[in-house]
Amino acid sequence: MYEWLKEYIKLREEISYLELKLDQNQTELKRWVEGDLSKVKLEADSIASGLEDKIEMQLKLLDEKKKQRDELIALVEKFEGLDNQILRMKWFEGKTLEQIAEELQYSYGYIKRKHADIMKMIKFADSLASNL
Repeated sequence: MYEWLKEYIKLREEISYLELKLDQNQTELKRWVEGDLSKVKLEADSIASGLEDKIEMQLKLLDEKKKQRDELIALVEKFEGLDNQILRMKWFEGKTLEQIAEELQYSYGYIKRKHADIMKMIKFADSLASNL
């Protein structure tokens, strides 16, 4: 039903984690190249000796995940209906329910109930799927 939302959340989490790991590895490489470890001799089988390759792989994977996310966003932008608008504005644009209500010209209470109903449907569908 709203598989796109689960996929988007999964991609967002994967991208955040990859960015964290990439930052850690780039910081570590900087220590080896120009920092406090620059005078330490590297062994061929040490973890640090493969940092550049690891960083390159992480950059490629990060680009791939971002491309997947962007393609998903482009697809979801084409979806119609109030439910999809609410979810898209909430998750992709980061708007509050109050902002969504104002922009779509509905009352805050209606959008809040509608969002809660959508989330209940998603959780119910997930529980059914996990029991299969």
